[in-house]
Amino acid sequence: MTIILAVHKDDETVIAADTRISFGGEIIPGDNLRVEKIIRAGSSFIGSSGWGLYDNIMTDYVSRREDVALDDVSSIFNFFLDFWQELHRRYPFVNDQSGGKESPFGDLDAKFLIANPSGIFHVGNNLSVRKFEKYYAIGSGSSYSLGALDALYDREPDAETIARRAVLTAMKFDRACGGEVDLRKVERRVT
Repeated sequence: MTIILAVHKDDETVIAADTRISFGGEIIPGDNLRVEKIIRAGSSFIGSSGWGLYDNIMTDYVSRREDVALDDVSSIFNFFLDFWQELHRRYPFVNDQSGGKESPFGDLDAKFLIANPSGIFHVGNNLSVRKFEKYYAIGSGSSYSLGALDALYDREPDAETIARRAVLTAMKFDRACGGEVDLRKVERRVT
């Protein structure tokens, strides 16, 4: 249960998330546990929506890689193909998921959002990768945030303001989202 979103406007890209975590129906107060759902991987930030254990696994996986380049759809797809294989080798407690439906593809049972100097990328639970030009959101609060992002994008002056307000909207309307707004700015490429 989460909200993670990214916004690109003018020359600014940010990624933001809430900091609440729940264990089943149990919600932990923010003054007792603040969860950071966004990790750094090279010049990128990665946020995951799904099982909280993915935050631990992705942090461990990224920390063992010398060079993480997530510059385009192809490099991100290949990164996640390697991640899928490593899930089966290093983390044997991870099961292949099918989502209870007929599908020819495995299922991570999680989604990922990447923000970096090249843009905003969504990685679906079946490893599909898509690039977004303006914004995108994942998590249980995503429908509220996407509405807010659409309404705010042309009216607000900068990506940070838009992202902050969209996370707050999800926190207001989705009971599984909460805590504080955790926002990271993507560093611009030096040309």
